[in-house]
Amino acid sequence: MAGRPDRKEDGEHLRDPKVRFQSYLHGGTSSLLSALPTVIVFPVYKTVFRQQLHNTPVHIAVEQLLKEGLVKLYRGVAPPLLMRTLNGTLLFGLQDTFVRHLSMSSQNVISSALPGLAGFGTGIVEAVVFTPFERVQNVLQNGQNDRQLPTLKSVLVMLKAQRPASGFYRAFLPITARNALGCSLYFGLKGPVCSVVAGQGLSPMVSSFISGTLTSMAISLALYPLSVLVANMQAQVGGEEKGVMACWRMLWASRERSVVQLYRGGSLVILRSCITWGIATAIYDRQQKRSG
Repeated sequence: MAGRPDRKEDGEHLRDPKVRFQSYLHGGTSSLLSALPTVIVFPVYKTVFRQQLHNTPVHIAVEQLLKEGLVKLYRGVAPPLLMRTLNGTLLFGLQDTFVRHLSMSSQNVISSALPGLAGFGTGIVEAVVFTPFERVQNVLQNGQNDRQLPTLKSVLVMLKAQRPASGFYRAFLPITARNALGCSLYFGLKGPVCSVVAGQGLSPMVSSFISGTLTSMAISLALYPLSVLVANMQAQVGGEEKGVMACWRMLWASRERSVVQLYRGGSLVILRSCITWGIATAIYDRQQKRSG
């Protein structure tokens, strides 16, 4: 058939190690450059965490953090900084690798579905790698653990002494569901959204920024209840261990079966998404276009 030579050339291009490495490098670079905004918005993230954990209005959460002081305000910032950089490397690089392999081996899969399908697999791997980081971060951010676990080292020692399902991999199932769905939607939607925005006459970088912002905003809001569940499951140490459904029932009851209370802090998630994912998406897309 006439299309065979082109397919062969494409396959050789997809197998090029340099091409594969670039997506990992660009993903890590984009996340590294967005690390500064991560530091800047960390107080916002911690405010959201307090609202998720204690179901408090935003002004009360802010008052609590101000009373605790600047040092404790940034307690727990190290894990998200490290995770942010590593996450971009794995997220963009692994998704690109999955797309390349799927495009070569699955000819029956619709090409437009490949990014979302590859994103789903990336989210699963992401959960395996980063659940321990999130667990440590949530333990550190819970002010009730300050006396029992005052340092990062004490948290690591405590979690290491427990079995994985209770220690580093607490809440692994909801994290896997959240990450797999989130990555699938992000990579499946950001391209089409970017095309629509670019059609309004905006520059490619602005289009990528808006695309990353809108996509991550929608995903954050849709999956916010899972993030609240994870925060509540991971922030506690010791005590009686409960499964995912039992924890969800307790959370739902503590929010008085109110969706409004369950989404408390959700508006701040939008702000965080606008800053971090918008920047990371714009930088990554720009680097990919330059190298392409």
